[in-house]
Amino acid sequence: MYESLALEHSSTVDRAAEVLRQALFAGDLAPGTPLREIALADQLGIGRSSVREALGVLIAEGLVTRIPHRGVVVTELDPAQIHDVVAVRLVLETAGAHAWPGATDEARGAVRASMADYRRLAQVGAPARQITEAHLAFHRSLVALTGSRRLVAVADQVSAEIRLALAHLDRLRLNAVEQVAEHQALLDRLETGDTEGVASALVAHLDDAETSLVQTLYVAEP
Repeated sequence: MYESLALEHSSTVDRAAEVLRQALFAGDLAPGTPLREIALADQLGIGRSSVREALGVLIAEGLVTRIPHRGVVVTELDPAQIHDVVAVRLVLETAGAHAWPGATDEARGAVRASMADYRRLAQVGAPARQITEAHLAFHRSLVALTGSRRLVAVADQVSAEIRLALAHLDRLRLNAVEQVAEHQALLDRLETGDTEGVASALVAHLDDAETSLVQTLYVAEP
C-alpha cells in the first residue's frame, strides 16, 4: 500500500513538472517570471508539496532558479551570459561547417532532414515549442558533422541554457518562414562546398540572434 501511494505521488510530481516544462518550452513563461506555489497548486489542482517537488525537478534541470528573498523564477540569462553562449555556439557550428566535406553521408543527411523538418513545421504554423526544437536540432546537426560526441554534448549543454530564451523569442517572432529561409541558405552554401561562406554567414546569423534575444528580453528600462 505504501509503495502504491509513493508511486502515485511520484506520478503527480512528474506530471506537474511536465506541464510546467511544456509551458516553459512553449515560451508561455518569459525568463524571470515568478512561479508561486499557491497559484500553481490551484491551477494544476494538486497540493503545494507536489508543486514544490515539481519545481525542484525543474531547478535540477536548470529551467527555473530559486533566488533568495524572491522564490522560484523562470531561469534567465543576462546579456553577458547570452553573449558567452552564442560565442561557444559559433565555435562549435563553424567547426561543423568546416567538417562538411569529410563528414559521413549519415551526418550530412541529418542536416538535410532537420532542415526539412524545420521548414515543414514553420509552414504549417506549428506551436512555438516544436519550432524551437526543430530550430535547435538543425544547429545541433551542424555540430554533429564533426563526428565528435563530446562537441555535440557541449552543444546540447549550451542549447539547454539558451532554450528558454529562444523559445520565448520564437513565440514572439512573426517571421518563422523568413527564419527558415536563413537556415536554408546556410545549407545551400554547404551543399555547394562553400564552407567559408557558411562560416561567415554563421557569424552574422548568430550575432543577429544574440541582438534579438537581448533587445527582446533584456533591454534596460529608460
